[in-house]
Amino acid sequence: MVLEFGMGVDVHGQDCTKAARRAVFDAIRHSSLPLLGQIRERGGTMLVEVTVAVPEPDSVNLEEVKSELPHGEVTVHAVPGGLRVPNSDALIACASIHVSARYPE
Repeated sequence: MVLEFGMGVDVHGQDCTKAARRAVFDAIRHSSLPLLGQIRERGGTMLVEVTVAVPEPDSVNLEEVKSELPHGEVTVHAVPGGLRVPNSDALIACASIHVSARYPE
């Protein structure tokens, strides 16, 4: 139903979780999901799948990233990617957010 992308930066700490949270925030601030009400009215569940790409995916606190999303059944995956900016303390994360719906049978 919806696919959004975002980028987040930790300018001084090289904190993958902080950059990932900012990337997710960046992605969702571009979105308005009026269909959320329709999903609920029909007894459905909004499914939100998040993938964040960072230089050290094992260091990401997935629950903290998940807390950026206010609605739905959320899953978060961290994968290798992003960027450690050369000659800098900056770290960049990329996020993709896929939103779909599941309805009862």
